[in-house]
Amino acid sequence: MDTADAATTPKPKKKKSKLVKFAMIAVVLGGGAAGGALYAQSIGLLGGKPGTEEENPDHPHLVPREGEDPENFKVVGARPVEADKFQVSYYPIEEKFTSNLRDGAGFIQIGVGISTYYDERVLQSVERHEMALRSAILMQLADQDPTLMSTPKGKVVLKARLAKAVNEVLEEKEGFGGIDDVYFTSFVMQ
Repeated sequence: MDTADAATTPKPKKKKSKLVKFAMIAVVLGGGAAGGALYAQSIGLLGGKPGTEEENPDHPHLVPREGEDPENFKVVGARPVEADKFQVSYYPIEEKFTSNLRDGAGFIQIGVGISTYYDERVLQSVERHEMALRSAILMQLADQDPTLMSTPKGKVVLKARLAKAVNEVLEEKEGFGGIDDVYFTSFVMQ
């Protein structure tokens, strides 16, 4: 074989050994299985209910409806999966909220009430931190797009944002949120 033939003849590619391929597949599958197991445990599919082993006795507790056994319920995060089996408490925030909308394109005035499936400590926290909650709600209102707020879907999105904002304030101030939903008791937008 002369040097010209050696230069034009492609060198064979090195093949990865089967052991390396097997190891890579095992790592990927093992990681996926571990992640899936952690997720399943977090939503209560793998033995026990999430939060019961390390439940903080100082935090509010879910209040089951009369005749319901709280040991048979699943909770995802802080929300009960079977909400109809828990007692709901409502709290109206008396003073309305008024804010300009994003880019000064109008204003919104809403009345708000909240609900929780947890004991009275959540509502006591709401009363105690009402000023901080009002501020968080007003900040959310000021960031709303008036076009979106004029649709039912926009109102649903706003409710979710308000519930998240309220829970974030309560978690910061008390270490526990517990608000399940926010309701509009009045809604005016111009």
